[in-house]
Amino acid sequence: MYTKVIMTITLQPIPYQGSKRNIAAQIMRYAPKFSGRLIEPFAGSAAIAIYAAHYRMAGKFLINDSYKPLVNLWRKIIEDPEECANQYEKIWRRQLNNPSDYYLKIREEFNSDADPIKFLFLMARCAKNSIRFNSSGKFNQSADKRRLGRRPNEMRMHILSTSLLLKKKSQFMNTDYETVLSLATPVDLVYMDPPYQGTSTGRNPRYHQGLDFERFVKNLNKLNQKGISFLLSFDGQLGDKKYGQPLPEYLNLHHVPIHAGRSAQATLNGKKDMTIESLYLSPALAPKTIAQPLVFV
Repeated sequence: MYTKVIMTITLQPIPYQGSKRNIAAQIMRYAPKFSGRLIEPFAGSAAIAIYAAHYRMAGKFLINDSYKPLVNLWRKIIEDPEECANQYEKIWRRQLNNPSDYYLKIREEFNSDADPIKFLFLMARCAKNSIRFNSSGKFNQSADKRRLGRRPNEMRMHILSTSLLLKKKSQFMNTDYETVLSLATPVDLVYMDPPYQGTSTGRNPRYHQGLDFERFVKNLNKLNQKGISFLLSFDGQLGDKKYGQPLPEYLNLHHVPIHAGRSAQATLNGKKDMTIESLYLSPALAPKTIAQPLVFV
């Protein structure tokens, strides 16, 4: 019997509600050995890229996101970590005299100049690390009044460590996910964590743009036709409530439930609802990785 031992890591320079860092080990247990790039078309916090780099599962990475300030932030973290950490510390320390007003000032400036370090500060300080955008695409989440955000020394450690893992190995793109998927080859592994259908619409969506379901399904079918290996985090369940439109059966994806623990929102509301996220394995990937026992240490 094959047993794979994986240790979890907490390295994460971008504090992001919905990040997959806590379940990265559960996701990547289904990743086969591959010689190409790890491609993240919806990078977000790039938790899977960081995990794969830490465990040397991949040597090259393509990090893409349609939100330009986020891609610029990743470029800054990986290619110029010292300057990134220094700028964050300056912004963080200037809040100490008047945290609430200063946060609003930085938020207004970011919505004007799209400075990536200001974006990092806002993500670190905003309520529950949960970003929100208004209908005009402006960042509008309020500050968390209970804390001042990740302290500079801790942020510096995360930034420098991540840079060591990914520097000179990463390509950055700021484009539509379909363009990125067209670059994938059978030797690559694609990990996708697109905007969840339940949180990408409404008055204050968590993502700056939503996802066209039918278009996305067509692109998944194209990947299957090309024999591309991919892992997809797509829908999920909180307690008895399910989120997301089911993917069509003709895609022939293998579904794996990932137990993500108690949701942060449920905890705040005094409930014990558990989150189960859905992971889908492509037909090219599933036969190589299904039913491998896993031991966590």
